[in-house]
Amino acid sequence: MRRVGGRVVRSMTASDGASAVEFALIFPVALVFLCGLLAYGMYFGAAHSVQQLAADAARASVGGINDAERASIVQSHVAAGGGSYPLLRADRLSVAAQALAVDPSQFEVRVSFNSEDLPIWILSGLVPLPAKTIERVAVIKRGGY
Repeated sequence: MRRVGGRVVRSMTASDGASAVEFALIFPVALVFLCGLLAYGMYFGAAHSVQQLAADAARASVGGINDAERASIVQSHVAAGGGSYPLLRADRLSVAAQALAVDPSQFEVRVSFNSEDLPIWILSGLVPLPAKTIERVAVIKRGGY
């Protein structure tokens, strides 16, 4: 606004409406970025929970006398505690436990989680997302030196 002959006159400048145009251009990009940030945060949270579950199950297996008992301990540990981790459902977990073929003194626990129930997959056409199956492995020494 400026004064012209004692009256206040609103001047039309080139910046009128520029903020609205800038907002209209930037907001969709920022929204997609924030949705992607949220989606990957949830995915990494679920992946961390799967890794922690695999590590906990591997540590629990140390008490087994043979491989069959270790595998049974791992199965029961995952069945009992799998649903208590954030973002995980026990019915979507699968477990494999066995001695490593390369080094028989090592025992491997492999936990897979089908994450298709997570709400992040709504954004799959908008944001590039990783695979729906999250698989993590924990290896522990069986004992002895």
